[in-house]
Amino acid sequence: MNLIYDEMELTDLEDVPGPDLLQVITAAYRTRTYLSGAATTVVAEANGQVVGVAFGYPGEKEDIVEDVITRLTAKSAAFDEPLEADSETAPGEWYLDSLAVSPDHQGKGIGRQLLRALPVYAQRDRQSVIGLNVDFENPGAMKLYERMGYEVTGTQMIGDHNYYHMQLKIGQPVRIAN
Repeated sequence: MNLIYDEMELTDLEDVPGPDLLQVITAAYRTRTYLSGAATTVVAEANGQVVGVAFGYPGEKEDIVEDVITRLTAKSAAFDEPLEADSETAPGEWYLDSLAVSPDHQGKGIGRQLLRALPVYAQRDRQSVIGLNVDFENPGAMKLYERMGYEVTGTQMIGDHNYYHMQLKIGQPVRIAN
Protein backbone atom coordinates (compact mmCIF):
# COMPACT_ATOMS: atom_id res chain seq x y z
CA MET A 1 0.00 0.00 0.00
CA ASN A 2 2.96 2.28 0.58
CA LEU A 3 3.70 1.90 -3.17
CA ILE A 4 0.33 3.46 -3.98
CA TYR A 5 0.95 6.48 -1.77
CA ASP A 6 4.37 6.93 -3.40
CA GLU A 7 2.86 6.84 -6.90
CA MET A 8 0.15 9.34 -5.97
CA GLU A 9 2.84 11.88 -4.99
CA LEU A 10 0.51 13.60 -2.52
CA THR A 11 1.97 16.95 -1.46
CA ASP A 12 0.53 16.43 2.06
CA LEU A 13 2.90 13.47 2.45
CA GLU A 14 6.11 15.03 1.06
CA ASP A 15 7.60 15.73 4.51
CA VAL A 16 6.38 12.55 6.20
CA PRO A 17 9.18 10.01 6.65
CA GLY A 18 8.47 6.67 4.97
CA PRO A 19 8.61 4.64 8.20
CA ASP A 20 6.05 6.93 9.85
CA LEU A 21 3.67 6.65 6.89
CA LEU A 22 4.10 2.88 6.90
CA GLN A 23 3.30 2.82 10.63
CA VAL A 24 0.01 4.69 10.01
CA ILE A 25 -0.91 2.43 7.06
CA THR A 26 -0.14 -0.68 9.12
CA ALA A 27 -2.23 0.59 12.04
CA ALA A 28 -5.15 1.32 9.69
CA TYR A 29 -5.07 -2.21 8.31
CA ARG A 30 -5.27 -3.58 11.82
CA THR A 31 -8.56 -1.85 12.54
CA ARG A 32 -11.89 -3.61 12.35
CA THR A 33 -13.09 -0.90 9.96
CA TYR A 34 -10.44 -1.84 7.39
CA LEU A 35 -10.46 -5.59 7.82
CA SER A 36 -14.12 -6.49 7.83
CA GLY A 37 -16.18 -3.60 9.14
CA ALA A 38 -17.10 -0.77 6.79
CA ALA A 39 -14.41 -1.88 4.34
CA THR A 40 -13.06 -5.15 3.00
CA THR A 41 -9.42 -6.13 2.60
CA VAL A 42 -8.72 -9.06 0.26
CA VAL A 43 -5.20 -10.48 0.16
CA ALA A 44 -3.36 -12.76 -2.23
CA GLU A 45 -0.73 -15.03 -0.70
CA ALA A 46 2.17 -17.01 -2.10
CA ASN A 47 4.31 -19.24 0.10
CA GLY A 48 2.80 -17.72 3.25
CA GLN A 49 3.58 -14.15 2.19
CA VAL A 50 1.10 -11.43 1.22
CA VAL A 51 1.88 -10.60 -2.41
CA GLY A 52 -1.19 -8.55 -3.31
CA VAL A 53 -4.03 -6.66 -1.72
CA ALA A 54 -7.36 -5.19 -2.79
CA PHE A 55 -9.17 -2.78 -0.50
CA GLY A 56 -12.67 -1.44 -1.05
CA TYR A 57 -16.01 -0.47 0.43
CA PRO A 58 -19.51 0.70 -0.44
CA GLY A 59 -19.25 4.34 -1.49
CA GLU A 60 -21.66 5.50 1.20
CA LYS A 61 -19.13 4.30 3.81
CA GLU A 62 -16.28 6.41 2.44
CA ASP A 63 -16.37 8.91 5.34
CA ILE A 64 -16.18 6.10 7.91
CA VAL A 65 -13.21 4.52 6.14
CA GLU A 66 -11.35 7.79 5.57
CA ASP A 67 -11.86 8.77 9.21
CA VAL A 68 -9.49 5.95 10.24
CA ILE A 69 -6.53 7.58 8.46
CA THR A 70 -7.56 11.05 9.67
CA ARG A 71 -7.61 9.87 13.29
CA LEU A 72 -4.31 7.96 13.01
CA THR A 73 -2.46 10.85 11.35
CA ALA A 74 -3.83 13.25 14.00
CA LYS A 75 -2.08 11.11 16.64
CA SER A 76 1.24 10.91 14.74
CA ALA A 77 3.93 13.52 15.39
CA ALA A 78 5.16 12.97 11.80
CA PHE A 79 2.09 14.74 10.39
CA ASP A 80 1.75 18.51 10.70
CA GLU A 81 -2.01 18.10 10.50
CA PRO A 82 -4.43 15.21 10.09
CA LEU A 83 -4.59 13.80 6.56
CA GLU A 84 -8.02 14.33 5.04
CA ALA A 85 -8.64 12.65 1.70
CA ASP A 86 -10.74 14.01 -1.15
CA SER A 87 -13.86 12.07 -2.03
CA GLU A 88 -13.08 9.48 -4.70
CA THR A 89 -16.28 7.48 -5.09
CA ALA A 90 -19.33 7.91 -7.28
CA PRO A 91 -22.84 7.41 -5.90
CA GLY A 92 -24.15 3.84 -5.83
CA GLU A 93 -20.91 1.92 -6.26
CA TRP A 94 -18.67 -0.41 -4.34
CA TYR A 95 -15.38 1.48 -4.51
CA LEU A 96 -12.06 -0.27 -5.11
CA ASP A 97 -9.89 2.15 -3.20
CA SER A 98 -6.61 0.32 -3.68
CA LEU A 99 -5.15 -2.59 -5.61
CA ALA A 100 -1.47 -3.38 -5.20
CA VAL A 101 0.77 -6.30 -6.09
CA SER A 102 4.29 -6.72 -4.79
CA PRO A 103 6.82 -5.74 -7.49
CA ASP A 104 8.37 -9.23 -7.29
CA HIS A 105 5.01 -10.80 -8.16
CA GLN A 106 3.68 -8.43 -10.82
CA GLY A 107 2.83 -9.88 -14.21
CA LYS A 108 1.76 -13.22 -12.73
CA GLY A 109 -2.01 -12.69 -12.80
CA ILE A 110 -2.39 -11.76 -9.13
CA GLY A 111 -4.08 -8.44 -9.91
CA ARG A 112 -6.59 -10.26 -12.16
CA GLN A 113 -7.31 -12.80 -9.43
CA LEU A 114 -7.98 -10.06 -6.90
CA LEU A 115 -10.26 -8.23 -9.36
CA ARG A 116 -12.19 -11.45 -10.05
CA ALA A 117 -12.84 -11.86 -6.32
CA LEU A 118 -14.38 -8.41 -5.84
CA PRO A 119 -17.92 -8.94 -7.19
CA VAL A 120 -18.62 -11.33 -4.32
CA TYR A 121 -17.85 -8.60 -1.79
CA ALA A 122 -19.67 -5.89 -3.73
CA GLN A 123 -22.80 -8.02 -4.01
CA ARG A 124 -22.55 -8.96 -0.33
CA ASP A 125 -22.63 -5.21 0.34
CA ARG A 126 -25.69 -4.92 -1.95
CA GLN A 127 -23.88 -3.07 -4.73
CA SER A 128 -24.28 -3.75 -8.46
CA VAL A 129 -21.38 -1.61 -9.69
CA ILE A 130 -17.68 -1.58 -8.80
CA GLY A 131 -15.87 1.71 -9.32
CA LEU A 132 -12.21 2.69 -9.21
CA ASN A 133 -9.82 5.44 -10.23
CA VAL A 134 -6.73 4.88 -12.35
CA ASP A 135 -3.99 7.45 -12.85
CA PHE A 136 -3.65 8.88 -16.37
CA GLU A 137 0.06 8.01 -16.03
CA ASN A 138 -0.56 4.29 -15.41
CA PRO A 139 -1.46 2.79 -18.81
CA GLY A 140 -0.60 -0.74 -17.64
CA ALA A 141 -3.28 -0.62 -14.94
CA MET A 142 -5.71 0.98 -17.39
CA LYS A 143 -5.25 -1.93 -19.80
CA LEU A 144 -5.79 -4.46 -17.01
CA TYR A 145 -9.04 -2.81 -15.92
CA GLU A 146 -10.28 -2.56 -19.52
CA ARG A 147 -9.52 -6.26 -20.08
CA MET A 148 -11.53 -7.04 -16.95
CA GLY A 149 -14.54 -5.15 -18.35
CA TYR A 150 -14.25 -1.78 -16.61
CA GLU A 151 -15.29 1.28 -18.62
CA VAL A 152 -14.30 4.93 -18.22
CA THR A 153 -17.20 6.97 -16.83
CA GLY A 154 -15.38 10.26 -16.18
CA THR A 155 -12.23 11.91 -14.90
CA GLN A 156 -11.21 13.26 -11.52
CA MET A 157 -8.33 15.13 -9.90
CA ILE A 158 -6.98 13.42 -6.78
CA GLY A 159 -4.09 15.18 -5.14
CA ASP A 160 -1.94 16.44 -8.01
CA HIS A 161 -2.85 13.71 -10.52
CA ASN A 162 -5.63 13.25 -13.04
CA TYR A 163 -7.48 9.95 -12.85
CA TYR A 164 -9.97 8.10 -15.01
CA HIS A 165 -12.99 6.95 -13.04
CA MET A 166 -13.96 3.47 -14.25
CA GLN A 167 -16.87 1.21 -13.43
CA LEU A 168 -17.84 -2.42 -13.90
CA LYS A 169 -21.50 -3.44 -13.79
CA ILE A 170 -21.77 -6.77 -11.98
CA GLY A 171 -25.50 -7.40 -11.99
CA GLN A 172 -28.32 -6.90 -9.59
CA PRO A 173 -27.40 -6.28 -5.97
CA VAL A 174 -28.05 -9.13 -3.59
CA ARG A 175 -31.34 -8.75 -1.73
CA ILE A 176 -31.39 -10.00 1.82
CA ALA A 177 -34.77 -11.22 3.05
CA ASN A 178 -35.89 -10.10 6.49
